[in-house]
Amino acid sequence: MTTDGLLASLVLDRMSEGEIERARLVESVLPELKAHAGQSDRAAEFHLPHLETFRKAGLLGLIVPKSHGGLGGTLRDLAAATFAMGTACPGTALTFFFHCSTASRGLLGLEALEAGLFDEKEQSKVRDFSSRLLHKMGRDGQWLANFASESAKSSATRVTISTEATRTDGGYLLNGVKSFGSGTGVAQAYLVTAKLAGTETAEGICVFFVDPKASGVTERVRWDSIGMRATANHGVILKDVFVKDEDALALPGAFVKMMQMSRGTFVGNQLAGQAIYVGAAQSVFDFTVDFLKATKFQDTSRPIAESPMHRQILGQMTTDLEEAYLWLRRQIELETSEPPLLPKPRVVRQWRMAKGSMCEAAFRVGVGAFKACGTSNTQMSGVVARGLRDLSLGLVQAFPSERGRLEAAEMVTAEGPVQDFGVGSKK
Repeated sequence: MTTDGLLASLVLDRMSEGEIERARLVESVLPELKAHAGQSDRAAEFHLPHLETFRKAGLLGLIVPKSHGGLGGTLRDLAAATFAMGTACPGTALTFFFHCSTASRGLLGLEALEAGLFDEKEQSKVRDFSSRLLHKMGRDGQWLANFASESAKSSATRVTISTEATRTDGGYLLNGVKSFGSGTGVAQAYLVTAKLAGTETAEGICVFFVDPKASGVTERVRWDSIGMRATANHGVILKDVFVKDEDALALPGAFVKMMQMSRGTFVGNQLAGQAIYVGAAQSVFDFTVDFLKATKFQDTSRPIAESPMHRQILGQMTTDLEEAYLWLRRQIELETSEPPLLPKPRVVRQWRMAKGSMCEAAFRVGVGAFKACGTSNTQMSGVVARGLRDLSLGLVQAFPSERGRLEAAEMVTAEGPVQDFGVGSKK
């Protein structure tokens, strides 16, 4: 089965027949995503009909096992999918990524069970919760939103969990503010990360299914962001939101055990989020080349792409784009190869460097396009200006490159592992 023309082949080597089939499903939705990218950016809203587009293609269960109604894809499929979607509509791609990232709470839970990390009393609860989550995405075709991030930070961790879950009759009451979710008001179900009241370590972190229409759930003020405006990422406020026992995975230590099963990045799929920026950079690069080849000098009728200045800019853009690909392809290899090429601490260290490096390289492609295409392409809704704004979000999403390099240096000098999640007092 040939990979000719498939965008996925730009980031994946030796694609299997299953990966090719799944990549073709992704390619089938790209024209629809691209057709609405400009309007979604202007309106700063997720294009709701995309829900049905993804559902019909089966992509809501892209990385859900076939046993749970999904397509049976892996991290390789997800990275290739978000990269390809990034060439069409980065905002939609980012929202899709966060939906898919929710699957990790189910996939890692099942892996932790298989690894024997839970005792007999815990096993049925973990299995039921994990299976329900995966069935929602695969068999039921639901769009899920993943709420972990909060505005509170600590010097020791990148994400501090202040949202609390307090025990009550038949379940829990959730209170807190989730600053970022990507899918607010769009998803059929929210997966919320919170700490058990009275706990101050990562052992108290738990996850809960929350009905978006439940009493006490309100949306935060919509962000008027610089880029990635079609993501519905404005987060939620939770005030005494009741969650039934059956919708809670509130076992102390369960979250930490699940995260131990990740090969590298803490929920096992972060690199697929950054793949979007490489896809966006490829799209901007292609537009720039086509524009410079089609636009002629008035006095010579020769393409302006032939001028020394434009060739210099294109040469730098080519170098930057290749750098982004190298970082991405290497991280995919490290997090998916069997047997593993490197031990987990080395994979994590590589990710700390790769995230910022690939996003900065992708952003430089956008800057080059801005220079090369001139004032006629500075319209806010145009491919170059929109691409440059979208690419700028990669400089800060998850963590800036400066922090990533600092953490990599700390790991090299053996000052201790970097913590992804922490807990903090309610604010």
